[in-house]
Amino acid sequence: MAAYPDHPIRMIVGFSAGGTTDVVARIVAKEISQELGQSVVVDNRPGAGSNIGTEMAARAQPDGYTLYMVAVTSAINQTLYKNIHFNLIKDFAPVALAAKVPNVLVVNPQLPVHSVKELVAYAKAHPGKLNFASSGTGTSIHMAGELFKQSAGIDVLHVPYKGSAPALTDLMGGQVQYMFDNMPSAWPHVQAGKLRALAVTTGDRSKTAPDLPTMQESGFPGFDVSSWFGVLAPKGTPAAVVDKLNAAIEKGLYKSDVQARLKGLGAVTVKTTPAEFGEFIQSEVVNWAKVVKASGVTVD
Repeated sequence: MAAYPDHPIRMIVGFSAGGTTDVVARIVAKEISQELGQSVVVDNRPGAGSNIGTEMAARAQPDGYTLYMVAVTSAINQTLYKNIHFNLIKDFAPVALAAKVPNVLVVNPQLPVHSVKELVAYAKAHPGKLNFASSGTGTSIHMAGELFKQSAGIDVLHVPYKGSAPALTDLMGGQVQYMFDNMPSAWPHVQAGKLRALAVTTGDRSKTAPDLPTMQESGFPGFDVSSWFGVLAPKGTPAAVVDKLNAAIEKGLYKSDVQARLKGLGAVTVKTTPAEFGEFIQSEVVNWAKVVKASGVTVD
């Protein structure tokens, strides 16, 4: 048997080119290629909230030549979609968690609030009057908003958009009042004074905005939400191949130039063994299932 890898590797991405998942995938693919000496081709297969690409990867040969760049969306989709043809835990072999990107709670500057506590108080004083935007129903951005709504006990309306860009445009225009968004897309508008940032959603403060409190510091213990990205292989991929890929990814992501590029995305790297990544995915599926079920949101 030839030593792995002896021909090009395909990395499926369940979203279109240009988004954060695709950008992270291309960074990881380049590093795997450099470490293992074979080209890694990114194959974008968008649709159905990434489910098309996920199912394609789940059905691929478990030989290490098809990988999948998984994102938090897949963990949410496991409960969100009524009809889903893969199981994120049973159909995949976890390889490595690549990066986490914090979400940030931003409001229109005209809204008279300067903290999460003030936003909650304002929402309770004006029930049914505030609208929060998202990049689409069932996205991590939407579910972060639902988790906040549930935790705070506030009466607000969700307004879904087709992507972050139009949502941010309406937020700056005052058509909606607040949203949770990925740090890379929202932060330039905060710096320009067009949005006001109240908190980051991760357990630790962001190096991009060290003065900004976390949601936990703002009175929401246990609120730890991020957009995360990692590599999966089809179930049955040999453990030796998974370990080789894990080592290549871990080594590649900690190069200084790669760290600088990820920092520019507001992303942080997290070292995991395949087993640790598997445990992380299981916890994410369970935690998001609670939020999805409490929100009552489903997709056929």
